Amino acid sequence: MVKKVLVALGIVVVLQSLFALCLISALQLLVPRNMPFGVTGASPVVHAVTSKMSLHTLSYKDEAAVVDAVDQSKIYGAYLPGKTRDTLIVVPAKSFFGRVELEGAFAEGAKKLGRPLTVRTLKPLPQSDRLGGVAGLLLLPLLIGGYLAAVLVLKTTKTAAAPWRVAILLGYATAGALVTDLIAGPGLGAYANSHFWPLLPCFILISGAVALAAAALQRLVGPLGTLLVVILFVFLGGAASGGSGVALLPTYWQNIGAVFPPQHAVTLLRNVLYFGGNNISTPLIVLGLYALVGALIVGYLGRWGPVRATGDDAPEQGADAATAQPSGPKPAVRLIAALVIAGVMQCLFTANYMSSGHAPVATDMPFGVTAQSPILAAAQKNISLKVTHYTNEATAKKAIDEAKIYGALISGQKSDTLIVVPTISDVAPLDLATAFEAAAKSTGQPLSVQQYAPHPLAKKDPFGLVVSLLLVPLLVGGYMGATMLRTTTGAPTGRWRVAIIIGYAIVAGLVVNLIVGPWLQGYPTQKFWIVWPILSLIIAAVAFVAAVLQKLLGAAGTLVTVIAVILFGNPSSGGANGVPYLPAFWDAIGPYLPPRNAYILLRNSIYFDGHGTTQALIVMLLYLVVPAAALGFLNWFRTPQIPVAPETEAEAAAVTAPVGGLP
Repeated sequence: MVKKVLVALGIVVVLQSLFALCLISALQLLVPRNMPFGVTGASPVVHAVTSKMSLHTLSYKDEAAVVDAVDQSKIYGAYLPGKTRDTLIVVPAKSFFGRVELEGAFAEGAKKLGRPLTVRTLKPLPQSDRLGGVAGLLLLPLLIGGYLAAVLVLKTTKTAAAPWRVAILLGYATAGALVTDLIAGPGLGAYANSHFWPLLPCFILISGAVALAAAALQRLVGPLGTLLVVILFVFLGGAASGGSGVALLPTYWQNIGAVFPPQHAVTLLRNVLYFGGNNISTPLIVLGLYALVGALIVGYLGRWGPVRATGDDAPEQGADAATAQPSGPKPAVRLIAALVIAGVMQCLFTANYMSSGHAPVATDMPFGVTAQSPILAAAQKNISLKVTHYTNEATAKKAIDEAKIYGALISGQKSDTLIVVPTISDVAPLDLATAFEAAAKSTGQPLSVQQYAPHPLAKKDPFGLVVSLLLVPLLVGGYMGATMLRTTTGAPTGRWRVAIIIGYAIVAGLVVNLIVGPWLQGYPTQKFWIVWPILSLIIAAVAFVAAVLQKLLGAAGTLVTVIAVILFGNPSSGGANGVPYLPAFWDAIGPYLPPRNAYILLRNSIYFDGHGTTQALIVMLLYLVVPAAALGFLNWFRTPQIPVAPETEAEAAAVTAPVGGLP
């Protein structure tokens, strides 16, 4: 038994570590890598920028050719040298972060070389998708929905292939796509209603390709096919999807992503949304091949091939699905119930992640001032601030050190200074600078912008994304550990259950910490020893919650944990943007769930010397101690178990592995 427990939890540690490694190595450093960029002539500014930034320059004969290339979604921007003034073209719809990088680099280069520069924006993002995240957010429910449908249909029919399986999965993909489209478009306004019908077949293709490919892998490999799909499509494919722009990924992640559906899905969705459906041939071909090959494998082996057993009651041979049905409700009822569960999860992923993140706009952002200024009054017309007055610059910076404010306006005799804090939010510094620079221009007041933080961001985390990226593998590792422990021992409680979970959390926290800190340099490594116990606390807290719910509800306890922690907790965490960017509902529920408190505890311990962590630490300790005590209580009184077969728990673990896997 001890060996089985060690092996099972060791597998979870490996999966969790792989998840963290993939996400963070792919997304921690969003800078151009061989980024397609247009030029219409030689320029010393372009030469200066390309000496510091990896751009793949493409020559065009004139501005019209450049505009056509932008319309075809072929380039991220362009530089047009002129006789007296140069023009930089940026394309936010191609990549919001790419636009930020290009504007900053070329503005600096042009200034150093004394070249006047005009910035021209083509394909601007709508307010409903101001950061360009909608394509990536749409991928999440389509990917998870297709995957869950394949896994749950396998579970209910006890065979990975049958003559009618292709029709079932395509039917689910169509229904799931329709509901996703209705929620994201007309329901939440993430995109214009005019995109409803063009996007619908794209949604069907993406979900169908994932579902059929997953079913084919399950048929060819057996139960391990489920885990293989998680690793290939979610861990590897999801990390390389390019939601922030494919050319911002490390080159090896660009190449990895080109092999799997997620990157092509994001490209397809983005180009349909913002580029008139241009340049989508490759995504259509790749996704179509995944769907076609998957359908052929499932259909062929379902009709003529031997059935691979997937559980204790699966048949040893033959393709007669009727003989493979488990006892209990009628097969049709079980199948419908499974598809409904997958559909509900897909709807929740769509509604929750889209409503919380498609249009992040700050509300009552904590902000400090040292005196009244016409710049402040003008800026507040464009950004919602909760203003606190401080006596001088030192007290304002002290408030920043304590993570109380997101920025400050310091009034001076000749000019004002805007202080922004890159360690507290990835978006707030840009939004504050934009609003206050426009206000200064409109009022005719001089203004300078200055970055300040008690501890600077790690060099390999220039946007402050690592803590947010790290949170998801920690949460997933928590309930995966509890689920696999139940699978191994056949019960969610036992004499050594609490000690085993604590030991697992300590080891898992250490391994993840070694990957993110010393290996990937995702945070200042001098914080290693304070980060380790926090990571272990997060893992253990979620694991204990899952273990108690599994004890009370059986396998459904894992699903309830996923809904509470991933579907409601993670969207309400605030993430790298910050809590002020959450809509009211998500802002209100976040303090009561583990993810936001875990994020604040981790971020503030790394970058703000632990200031502002009291409430977060108390909440996380309550989530640790109360469920652990409940687990011991339930074990002491030996409450009856919910009878669940081991294969059910194993599949539950595999099903829950990927949720929340896309940033």
